[in-house]
Amino acid sequence: MTIQLNGRQQELSADIKTVAQLLASLSLEKRVVIVELNKEIINKSAYTEQPIRSGDKVELIHFVGGG
Repeated sequence: MTIQLNGRQQELSADIKTVAQLLASLSLEKRVVIVELNKEIINKSAYTEQPIRSGDKVELIHFVGGG
């Protein structure tokens, strides 16, 4: 399946079906991440149930500390 991830085409493996699985595949599951799916912010409590479909547009925003 192909999605648009942060403005770039991204091919996902067939076993990635939810937002939570997408974050895990990117090693972001333990970070504070804001997920926008097709221009709608997804509540963190819905990540495990929110499906990802071919053609979806996903924006991920995560915070990086530093100084």
